[in-house]
Amino acid sequence: MRQLVEQQIDAFGVVGAAPAGRARRGRSVTVNLAESPLAWLAARGLVDARQVEAGERLRADYEMASLGPSVTMRWAPSPVAKGKRGAPTPDDATVAQISAKRRFDAAIAAAGPGLSDVLWRVVCAGEGLPMAEKALGWPARAGKLVLCMALDRVAAHYQLS
Repeated sequence: MRQLVEQQIDAFGVVGAAPAGRARRGRSVTVNLAESPLAWLAARGLVDARQVEAGERLRADYEMASLGPSVTMRWAPSPVAKGKRGAPTPDDATVAQISAKRRFDAAIAAAGPGLSDVLWRVVCAGEGLPMAEKALGWPARAGKLVLCMALDRVAAHYQLS
C-alpha cells in the first residue's frame, strides 16, 4: 500500500510536515508513510499521533546524524558572512549532523536503557515488531507495550502535546 505525503525540508535537511493550506516555499520531498513499521502500527491504531510524531522526529535525527560528510566538491557559491567571522551556516552539514546526533542521543537517553533497544530497532532500523521481539528474545506481542512506553517518553522529551 502506498500512502504518499509531501513534506518540507528545512535548511538543515530535516523533514517536517508541510504547512496545510499555505503556499509551499523551499524544498520538499514525497514520502511513503506506509514504508515504516511505525506507520504500519499507526495505520492499525496501535500507536497514537503523538507517538508517531515522536518516532518520526527520532528517525529524522538518526538519519541526519548517520549521513557521512560530503567528500565531493561543492559548486554552490560561498555565503557572505554577516556578523561573526567563521560562524557556522545552515549549509554546513557537519554542524547539522553534530546537532542531530546530540538530539538523537538525548532522546534515546530519555527513553531509558530498557526501552531504547526496541525503540531503535523499530523506529530507526526499520525492523518489524515481530523481528525486533525475536531478536531481543522477548515473547510475542510484548514489544508493542514496550515500544509505546518508549515513544511516550521520547514524546515527553520532545515536549509534544
